[in-house]
Amino acid sequence: MAVPKRKTSPSKRNMRRSHHALTVESFQECSNCGELKRPHHLCAACGHHNGREVLQVEA
Repeated sequence: MAVPKRKTSPSKRNMRRSHHALTVESFQECSNCGELKRPHHLCAACGHHNGREVLQVEA
């Protein structure tokens, strides 16, 4: 069975985990109403996507 010969130092352990941080989600402005929305997603405020109305949203 493979067993490490030495204990992994906190520095080495943290360097390995440096890529595990969460990234901030990106947002774009809706071209129709100006609200922030996720890229490539339907606008929740007005129901538009890619310049056309996909979903009718109650006012």
